[in-house]
Amino acid sequence: MSMKPILIVKAGTTFPGTANLYGDFEDWTLARMGVPTDQAIVAEVFNGGSLPEDDAFSGVVVTGSHSMVTSRESWSERVAARIPGWVERNVPFLGICYGHQLLAHAMGGQVGFHPGGPEIGTVSVFVNSEGKHDLLFGNLPDEFAAHVTHFQTALKPPPGACVLACNPFEPVHAFRLGDCAWGVQFHPEFNADIMQAYLDEQASALQSLGRDVARLRESIAETPEANGLLKIFADSIRERAKASA
Repeated sequence: MSMKPILIVKAGTTFPGTANLYGDFEDWTLARMGVPTDQAIVAEVFNGGSLPEDDAFSGVVVTGSHSMVTSRESWSERVAARIPGWVERNVPFLGICYGHQLLAHAMGGQVGFHPGGPEIGTVSVFVNSEGKHDLLFGNLPDEFAAHVTHFQTALKPPPGACVLACNPFEPVHAFRLGDCAWGVQFHPEFNADIMQAYLDEQASALQSLGRDVARLRESIAETPEANGLLKIFADSIRERAKASA
């Protein structure tokens, strides 16, 4: 059965050196989802690209970005304006890092700089009691490793959101709205090499903040459970398409 393509809303691009070695956000995301590039629409909204009509795709992923949601850039606000309609119509949606925060902003939550500063490296994330019954998180262990690099956060999740995962630093590492709209603050598309590259790119800034970069480097490990979320999300889109056929 043919399925409409998945829309990747590209909210930014990675560091040039990282892109040269490993590709960019959409490459990592589609690979983890198991979706070929010819079954995806990549909308480079940060670069002036437009969003397709809603009937052109079966689900949406909004990527990370080096921009800040609180900057209210025009391209970002255009995406935010479309999100409530997707949520209302039960279009499968996954926001990653920036996309997680944009989902929170678009649906009435509060986004801002994390009071504790940046979270970066490979960290433990804990699934709460709500998460244990969730489609994406329900089969994950109570504690799993995930890659993170963010300065801003969903300070307050939107009304009606169900928080699914957290850790001592970040109380809203994942939430769901309705049946099929999720935001995850961590990066399920990263592998250890990409996380290492992000740490190297930001090492000087982190040292100036008093962070122990050597210790952060030692913490980096692969994150198979977090990576698996993207495949679960893609499979859920396929199942929805079959059910509605």
